[in-house]
Amino acid sequence: MDKKTVKLFDSELKVMNILWQEGDLPAKHMAAMLTKELGWNKNTTYTLIKRCIKKNAIERSEPNFMCHALISKEEVQDAETDELIDKIYDGSVDKLFSALLSRKKLSAKEVEKLQQIVAEME
Repeated sequence: MDKKTVKLFDSELKVMNILWQEGDLPAKHMAAMLTKELGWNKNTTYTLIKRCIKKNAIERSEPNFMCHALISKEEVQDAETDELIDKIYDGSVDKLFSALLSRKKLSAKEVEKLQQIVAEME
């Protein structure tokens, strides 16, 4: 996929999560899973799959309306994280970390892990 970011809405992410967890699936199977998990009807799932196809997040193939994810979960997480940092924290990663770290007391193990991550980035 090119560097152009695909913006997915929460409902589209639910469809993508099925593909990321299960791999390539027929749309019919995805619809059954989302009916069971979320109570969606078949038409809702098919509409969302078609939206994801238009956004180049899913590729459709035949037979059986087989769905394949064209973007990875990591790509979406990276894009969403970048958007959050830019939109809410004025592009400042340290503001994001400060906000996250002020939410709860970290254990010594968690602090050590964070220090290790920072050291690896230097």
